[in-house]
Amino acid sequence: MINVSEQHAPRSLIVTLYGAYGRFMPGPVPVAELIRLLAAVGVDAPSVRSSVSRLKRRGLLVPARTRSGAAGYELSAEARQLLDDGDRRIYAGAPVADEGWVLAVFSVPESERQKRHVLRSRLAGLGFGTAAPGVWIAPARLYEEAEHTLRRLRLDPYVDFFRGTHLGFAATADAVARWWDLAAIAKEHERFLDAHAPVLHAWEERADTPPEEAYHDYLLALDSWRHLPYTDPGLPIHLLPADWPGLRSAEVFRGLHERLRDAGAGFAGL
Repeated sequence: MINVSEQHAPRSLIVTLYGAYGRFMPGPVPVAELIRLLAAVGVDAPSVRSSVSRLKRRGLLVPARTRSGAAGYELSAEARQLLDDGDRRIYAGAPVADEGWVLAVFSVPESERQKRHVLRSRLAGLGFGTAAPGVWIAPARLYEEAEHTLRRLRLDPYVDFFRGTHLGFAATADAVARWWDLAAIAKEHERFLDAHAPVLHAWEERADTPPEEAYHDYLLALDSWRHLPYTDPGLPIHLLPADWPGLRSAEVFRGLHERLRDAGAGFAGL
């Protein structure tokens, strides 16, 4: 087990725990079990309880009783949809071939300008780049998740989606560099590599895979990684700068996932 210097928010770790293991457990996860599993990654019981309360208020966790009558929490239908959408990104691997683009074109009346702010922040959070004022762009495969998200937030009346191909006048690689801050995205990949490439290397030197250590290192890696496919929407590799660090970070996460996920499930009670 290697200690990494990253900061992990308790709320984020709880979502990561449910995504990796909790949603596959038979029934609600008991509160006592949440406290045990989060303690293994350095979160104390009061932080678990306060974070669970916030997730409950957001409608992501629903209180429920286990078969034995213990208090616990299960995912809401909305949370399950979010995790299912996230799976397609988190486990997609390296950037894929060019598959065209999806455009989100929106117009919000001035009287509802707060919704304009929410729309922009949500599209940015989904990995869309800005092609022009009110025109956002992303790889075409992100359409379904964007559609789910905007419908859930009741923002769909303000948006039209289009699929298309970039025809110029600028080279597409030059346009992509305007639509996204590639230097900032690269730094996020480098940050992930600095924290987790040494962890993978250490595991590659070992023959054993103890469940608690595997769980600890996998949950922290997944908690770091799962945000990256939203910062970096998986742009076609031929449109990215040479030696793009996203390729290496995807390989590191895949290596950790393959080595640690199933072993960690033993500690999680699966």
